[in-house]
Amino acid sequence: MSEREKLLSVSGLKVTFDVFPQGAMPWTKPRKLKAVDGVDFDLFAGETLGIVGESGCGKSTLARAVARMVPASAGEVLWLGKDLLGMSNRELKDVRSDVQFIFQDPLASLNPRMTIGQIIAEPLKTHTPGISKADIKTRVKAMMDRVGLLPNLINRYPHEFSGGQCQRIGIARALIINPRLIICDEPVSALDVSIQAQVINLLMELQRELGIALIFIAHDLSVVKHISTRIMVLYLGNVAEVATSKQLYADPRHPYTQALISAVPIPDPKIEKGKKIILLEGDLPSPLNPPSGCVFRSRCPRAQALCAEKRPVLEVLENGHEVACHFHD
Repeated sequence: MSEREKLLSVSGLKVTFDVFPQGAMPWTKPRKLKAVDGVDFDLFAGETLGIVGESGCGKSTLARAVARMVPASAGEVLWLGKDLLGMSNRELKDVRSDVQFIFQDPLASLNPRMTIGQIIAEPLKTHTPGISKADIKTRVKAMMDRVGLLPNLINRYPHEFSGGQCQRIGIARALIINPRLIICDEPVSALDVSIQAQVINLLMELQRELGIALIFIAHDLSVVKHISTRIMVLYLGNVAEVATSKQLYADPRHPYTQALISAVPIPDPKIEKGKKIILLEGDLPSPLNPPSGCVFRSRCPRAQALCAEKRPVLEVLENGHEVACHFHD
């Protein structure tokens, strides 16, 4: 398998929800909430695409739309060259064995009535119906051992495990059918810092071993920097910047990216004390009423008249660095 094999190609993806005001009459026209507004990106085999941005910027909605968990309003999603959005449910079932999810809340994503052996085995039973019970048990125990869980705990229930252990169960469930892509929707935000490091290192180790691709969604930019090959910055459903992890932290071009990176703590007290923190004025605008032109202009220190008139396109700079800003220089 080529390292640069393109697994996923997303073009012009939009997700719009109808929002009715409280107490609306049946004939009231809904307002349109643009959760994702024209996102483009590619994902290659074996790489990790980090997605960052404030709460409400559309990170999770984008991931769910790619996996057909929420309906897309427009755009194209190609999986290995095949149109994912146009697939029937039967065709989609085959793709689901290649694309798996790890969710934010490790305990809430596990069925409390099932043992962890049943939870991890569930994808096997769904996607390989002819598999024997003995083979299922063997593969489940092997997967438990691979993610750092004792196989003799196979008959325990989720409430008997810590948050970090529950997230390992979620990882085992995602990996048991050998997917090619795992979408990690803030998988460590509910965990302690020390446990976060263990889970991140486990994901990186499994990725190197199995060659899987990851889409990793997080708020913590230091975590994203550690695990990601490339990073995509979202703001109000729009792509602000895309670059390799090294490029983005060394030379952020978009003012929103610069503000996010300036807020990341630095372990050295002297450097931390002397660094300049960029404070953004105001709150994130409502996606029900986004600013005209550039959606970031209402909080941008560089904003000019052009920003209100024209939406910036994602421009490709040197070394594949992409930025959507009229005044990125």
